[in-house]
Parts: sequence; C-alpha cells; structure tokens
Amino acid sequence: MKLGIFHKVFERPTLEQSLDAVSAAGLVAVQLDLTAAGMDPAKLSDEDCDRIRTAHQERGIEVAALSGTFNIIDPDREARRLGMEWLDALAAVSGKIGTGLITTCTGTRDPDSLWSFHPDNHTPEAWADMVAAIEQAVQIAEARGVTLVFEPEVNNVVDSAQKARRLLDQVASDHLQVVIDGANLFHAGELPRMREVLDEAFDLLADSIRLAHAKDLEQDGDAGHQAAGTGLLDYDHYLALLRQIGFDGALILHSLEEGQVESSSAFVRERMR
Repeated sequence: MKLGIFHKVFERPTLEQSLDAVSAAGLVAVQLDLTAAGMDPAKLSDEDCDRIRTAHQERGIEVAALSGTFNIIDPDREARRLGMEWLDALAAVSGKIGTGLITTCTGTRDPDSLWSFHPDNHTPEAWADMVAAIEQAVQIAEARGVTLVFEPEVNNVVDSAQKARRLLDQVASDHLQVVIDGANLFHAGELPRMREVLDEAFDLLADSIRLAHAKDLEQDGDAGHQAAGTGLLDYDHYLALLRQIGFDGALILHSLEEGQVESSSAFVRERMR
C-alpha cells in the first residue's frame, strides 16, 4: 500500500512545485487533477504529457489516478454532454501521463452541488439514468484502454456498497472498478454499526477495489469532509480490511489543508504499519 495525496492540496504556481511539496512530505503517489493544475486535457500535446509524466517520475511519485469526476446525471443535459467530452479527453491522455485509472462518481439530481443529496436519487428513473450514463462512460474507457473507478457515496445515486455491487454486476465491464472511501458509507444512524458497514463493503467489493481514499467524518448521513485522524472513522479497522484483501495500490489523502498533511499522514502511516 502506497500513501499518496490529491496533488492540489499543495497549491503552488506550477505542477512541478506542487510535486516538490508532495515529495518533501514523504508521499509517493498522487491523484492528479488536471483542472486544478490549470490544464485542459483536450489541449495537451504529447510534449505536455511527457513533461507531466517526467515530472512525476523524477520525484518518484506515482500518478495513481486522474480526477475525472463530474455530475453524470446532471439535470442540465448540456453539462452532461460536456462532461462526457471532457472525460474522453482525459482518457485520451491518461496513458501518456502515466496512469490507467480515472475517478468518477454516480451523480446526484441536485442541480447545484455534485456532493449534495437529492431525494430523487432514490428513484428508479435516477438509477436507470445513471446506469445509462455509466455505460456511456465505460464505452469511452474501453475505447481508450483505461479503467473508471467510481465511489460509493451517501449523497450520490450509488450510496452504499450493496448498490455498488449491483452496478458492477449490471454493467459487467473490467473497465469499471471501485475507489473505496471508508468515510463515505454511513447513512444516518449507522455509525454505531461502523465495523459491520465496513466489513460488508469489503465483502461485496473486495475484488473490484483499485484505489482507496483516506479522509474522515464527524457524523453519519453525509460524506466525510475531515482530515484523516481528526474524526470518527475506525482507521485501524479500515486499513486492516485493505490489508486483508491484499490491496497494494495507492491510499490517497484528501479533504485536508496543507498544514494538516504532516499530522494526518503520520496518523495513517502508523496504522498502515
């Protein structure tokens, strides 16, 4: 297991300077957000991709995944169309940059925020719409030779491990896998069942987990927004489950400020050992 971070936690004038800070923090992987780095994937030349890949390689930093999340069931159909075009552009440069993984999510009917719950998320119509959109995204991934990793998250359509398993079975493509985030799985009233919820998630999804996130939560009924080690997630159990399935990918810190990186990474490293 490799400890990494969203590179954008370190806000710097250039990507190289951001990666210098990642390296100085002793982190060895990043989830790269090209938009946050001021880059349009549709406009990246081969030389640009070479520069990005080399910048990571020279610092011993793995590009664990590209951030490709947008509201896949946005009520605004034009926004969806543009999102799919952007996803295709990301997939086209992904391998040149050095990764085969792109993160995505299953969306929400909320028109304003990708991470806000909407009651229509539970409707059969939203499920069917989401599946159709995921199938379109998977067709892009298959054509480009990359893999999409989606995140079960309480405010999105796929809001549980059970629904994540249902989606994986329904779409049935090796190009659709999972990013697991232990802080995103708890509906209201479920915190007392934390280990049971985590155990079930890993029982259902173990063979599909390709990326893991490390943050924390202060309450159930919402996704976590806290730095790892500052909330209620049972990290000993979460990391033990990752070890038990033989996970050797990247564990990506996020939802933290730069000033929290040292303490949060130390907290997670101690439990990784």
